[in-house]
Amino acid sequence: MLHIVKTRMDTGKLEELTLDTLEKGTWLQLTNPTAAELAAVSKAVNVDIDNLRSALDDEERSRTEIEDNYMMVITNVPVMRSQFAYDTLPLGIILTTDYIITITLEAVEVINEFNQRNSHLFCTFKRTRFMFQLLYKSATLYLRNLRQISRLTDELELQLRKSMENEHLFRLLELQKALTYFTVSLRSNGTMLDKLLRMRTNSNLQHIIKVFEEDEDLLEDVIIENKQAREMVEMYTHIVRSMLETFSSIISNNLNRVMRFLTSITIILAIPTMIASFFGVNVPVPMAEEGYGFAMVVILSLSAMASIAFLLRQKGMV
Repeated sequence: MLHIVKTRMDTGKLEELTLDTLEKGTWLQLTNPTAAELAAVSKAVNVDIDNLRSALDDEERSRTEIEDNYMMVITNVPVMRSQFAYDTLPLGIILTTDYIITITLEAVEVINEFNQRNSHLFCTFKRTRFMFQLLYKSATLYLRNLRQISRLTDELELQLRKSMENEHLFRLLELQKALTYFTVSLRSNGTMLDKLLRMRTNSNLQHIIKVFEEDEDLLEDVIIENKQAREMVEMYTHIVRSMLETFSSIISNNLNRVMRFLTSITIILAIPTMIASFFGVNVPVPMAEEGYGFAMVVILSLSAMASIAFLLRQKGMV
């Protein structure tokens, strides 16, 4: 899908355009575009179509690439699949001398936040600042998702304390997988941001990227937020890993207790079986002719069972 808008200078609202009516300061949004849309945009803005396609690879790492008339930045943004499933997707941002282009494989919250309702908060004419705002929004979304993961982890811990259901453990595993995705993405995003920070003073890029003092402050804020997100994801990863190891140990310990109890029961029940076997042989045995012989055997068996149970109890096995 291709959506083209531009900030109106008089009202600050977003005005929709087409490829035939492109103007300076236009924002071209490509969301899971078709081959025809990629070709049309590539021709209209004079950008290599391979660079447009690169952001559609869900395994693409964060990076920057400089061409003669444009700069491309690829960053990984967080995506929430379900309550317990999180992922990351590449977001391509291309700055030309006149336009800003964003490319994503699917609709992402980072792009959706910049809409008509929030149009007063950004301006498509200020391409560099707009790019930094997109990166800042991505970093804040990581922090928001990490807080959600922290809350879900606490809820799962309470549920696991009550019952060791496999479903709870699977959910905890999903959160651990999400944190792994976040760790890799935030690390590569940090490398990309550091490179952007160095490039801001490159005189050869002044015709593409113009960084003012406010833009530098915004970029530094993005770097700080990304660093904070990295620290948080490392902490939560350690917490979730420790929880999984702890509950695994608890499950193993519970299994050992059950096996120990069943073993003790087997030993106790083996006593009357053994005594009954002795008195059930087809040869003369003590008390065979006595009327109270059966009762004596039963009493003997119960006494032996009680004695063994007492000893096992003393050993902590029952």
